[in-house]
Amino acid sequence: MNGSQNISRKDFLKTSALAMAAVLTPGLDVFAKPAQTVGLQLYTLRDLLPKDVEGTLKKVAEIGYKEVELFGYSDGKFFGKTPAQFSALLKSLGLSAPSGHYTTGNTMPNAKGTLKKDWKRAVDDAATLGQKYMVCAYLFPEERKMDDYKRHVDLFNKSAELCKAAGIQFAYHNHDFEFKPMGGQLPYDLILKGTDPNLVKMELDLYWASFAGQDPVALFKKHPGRFPLWHIKDMAKTKEREFAEVGLGSINFQRIFDAKKTAGLTHYFVEQDICKRPPLESIAISYRNLTKISV
Repeated sequence: MNGSQNISRKDFLKTSALAMAAVLTPGLDVFAKPAQTVGLQLYTLRDLLPKDVEGTLKKVAEIGYKEVELFGYSDGKFFGKTPAQFSALLKSLGLSAPSGHYTTGNTMPNAKGTLKKDWKRAVDDAATLGQKYMVCAYLFPEERKMDDYKRHVDLFNKSAELCKAAGIQFAYHNHDFEFKPMGGQLPYDLILKGTDPNLVKMELDLYWASFAGQDPVALFKKHPGRFPLWHIKDMAKTKEREFAEVGLGSINFQRIFDAKKTAGLTHYFVEQDICKRPPLESIAISYRNLTKISV
């Protein structure tokens, strides 16, 4: 062989291995183009991580994920490891953590590393890890009165200032309750309008927005550039509209991805709040089906 016909032994072996995998795994398109920098919100694997952090993350990387979004930061630790230790672990597996989830601390006054307690330390640790986003993940039921939302707006702006000083973008992650009218307005609109659009971005959970009857594309058009982060999970075609793996439900993800520039998308994360299948199998299905979408 010579010129364009030349092929290295390494490439030959890799190609042969892929072909064999296709034979041994019916229905698996191993030659599909990987979805670019697909991320995973690790909350999906919350039952596995405490038992074996390294082993679980290794399996995540083997599926094909390149990024993870963290949760559970507490008192200077990520899953029991210091920022430097966890950063080294991720790097060894070819993973990065561009984003992490946090809570306000309103319902857990003694918790360290929330928006209301030791936030500066949390920001510094996120910066050490290389995070580009810090996201308020959830508001507990006792934090959802209209007066609460008005206080949240101030807390988000204040928390975002510390993030900005460290080169990190603050964001807010929704569920469905923010789209339930209160006092003639939607709490989600109150957050969008009350926060500084440069300081506070949104992580749109495509499932929960759709579940609440909202059109993600319409939200992007109304607030262009405000949605750099997305959570991706599908909605089952049942009366209950429960969680489903990407590609096994009713959400038209291609239409949403076609509007990514309007949204300002930079990262997206597969998440499965509740899995009917073993979680690792669930995230593998979502990853594989994302490769069929033009992202």
